[in-house]
Amino acid sequence: MRPRPRPAPGRGLEAAIVDRAPFPARGCQYPTACCTCSQGTEEGPEDDSAKHGGRVRTFPHERGNWATHVYVPYEAGEDFLELLDALLPHAQTYVPRLVRMEAFHVSLSQSVVLRHHWILPFVQALKDRVASFQRFCFTANRVKIYTNQEKTRTFVGLEVTSGHAQFLDLVSEVDRVMEEFELPTFYQDPSFHISLAWCVGDARLQLEGQCLRELQAIVDEFEDSEILLRVRAGQVRCKSGNKFFSMPLNSFWCCDLDPDRNHHWTLRRDKQASQCTPGPSVSSLLAGLGTQWRAQFQNPALWINVH
Repeated sequence: MRPRPRPAPGRGLEAAIVDRAPFPARGCQYPTACCTCSQGTEEGPEDDSAKHGGRVRTFPHERGNWATHVYVPYEAGEDFLELLDALLPHAQTYVPRLVRMEAFHVSLSQSVVLRHHWILPFVQALKDRVASFQRFCFTANRVKIYTNQEKTRTFVGLEVTSGHAQFLDLVSEVDRVMEEFELPTFYQDPSFHISLAWCVGDARLQLEGQCLRELQAIVDEFEDSEILLRVRAGQVRCKSGNKFFSMPLNSFWCCDLDPDRNHHWTLRRDKQASQCTPGPSVSSLLAGLGTQWRAQFQNPALWINVH
């Protein structure tokens, strides 16, 4: 088992944060996950709340500390942004200071603090934990109002209504990594969601009730919203300061074997089958496969019947 960076016995997390000693050589394995980042230093990114819309840190910035967050990213398409263009102006009639999120995701962790020299071992541990997970589909179509724990920020989000079990499984693995590094785990009974807009302060009183019902009606009546808000989770991402690490989930091919009964299937490279929606047609899938995979896919012995 690969050694983990741990504080000395009995010293606790506070002592570990102060400790600047390097890791043993065997523990410093660089992750093979993709890293997209600017060239960071151990000092971490500059702390200037004026550059972040007045947001207040939930923990003070200290030299060498990097705010870290694990999540499933969502790449918004044109239709999703059109829905957001319908939702945000309506919500702003109740809370004018609401602003659109710059990026969209489903959180798998709280924001935690990592020392600079912990980042790569932490990401490698994450990669090891999620390596066996398959991509999956989820739906986020219920408007809900959220605040952070300190009630210093309010969010308008779309709550996940299907795929909750898969997110819980991912959180379980992320939590195990957090425990190895003696960091806080995720919330109990989490409400997984995609945040759409946010504002400083606690605006629940203005946004819940009548406003919330009207926002939900906009979602329900939006053209093809049922399809639009059916999302495929394809990777886990870790943001630490100004560094981004992407860990793709295992890929599969997805197709509809019985359009009349709306059965959907996936055939993974390990030849296991499971249910998933939605997906391309059988003919379009098979056309892109080699002769060997077409023969394997067309073998009913590889299918599991799900009703």
